[in-house]
Amino acid sequence: MLDAMQEETADLAELRGDCERCFGLCCVALPFSASADFKIDKAAGKPCRNLRDDHRCGIHARLRQSGFTGCTVYDCFGAGQKVSQITFAGQDWRNAPAEHARRMFDVFPVVRQLHELLWYLTEALALPAARPVHADLRRALAATERLTREPAEELAGLDVAAHRQEINVLLLRTSELVRAGTRGRGKNRRNADLIGARLKGADLRGADLRGAYLIAADLTGADLRGADLIGADLRDADLTDADLTGAFFLTQPQVDAARGGAGTRLPGSVTRPAHWAARL
Repeated sequence: MLDAMQEETADLAELRGDCERCFGLCCVALPFSASADFKIDKAAGKPCRNLRDDHRCGIHARLRQSGFTGCTVYDCFGAGQKVSQITFAGQDWRNAPAEHARRMFDVFPVVRQLHELLWYLTEALALPAARPVHADLRRALAATERLTREPAEELAGLDVAAHRQEINVLLLRTSELVRAGTRGRGKNRRNADLIGARLKGADLRGADLRGAYLIAADLTGADLRGADLIGADLRDADLTDADLTGAFFLTQPQVDAARGGAGTRLPGSVTRPAHWAARL
């Protein structure tokens, strides 16, 4: 029988983007503006100029060098293949009527939000300390999964914010239960402005860093074991030699947006970004 972490990994594997089964939806449906993350402006519903006819990115191997860092830190949490293969039964937007394509583009961001919630709920169920709310978490997971399989018309009108708020109550309770057992429980730094903060070697064990702005923060050698990192902005944060063992609600996009190295210790739910190797 799989242990809790193996079960989590197996489930979370289904909540990662699989571009082979998607019609490049993130490269069409979503808008972006020219900035440090994107070289050009692109309107919602308009294909990126780098998207090829086979739905692959023409500059995938050199996105960072080409000024599209934002693309390298994006993950649809598996929503792309869900919308492409299940919601729209494998019909390519390129060959569909304009109205059908627009509906696909409208639905994709909705399912992406739901899949992100599925990620958090799945991870929460793998946390032994959250056992008192496991039954509620399982019900919420099943309800959210059912929503992702609703017809396109229903998904387009779904109040995702209301559903997210319901799930957030459970995730907050999960956080309290998990961090309560962390030795040296950290302070509440929820939504804190820590942009560029000097936190080298800081003891942040069990800290509540939900929604914290840690952009370009120096977290070199920081102890983040057992910290709640849901929604924390880690863009360009330096995680060199930091210990994130047991940190929870940490997603791959957050890690991809940060800087780190061989000495950075990560939880098993995320992988070490390939671009970190350039700093070794």
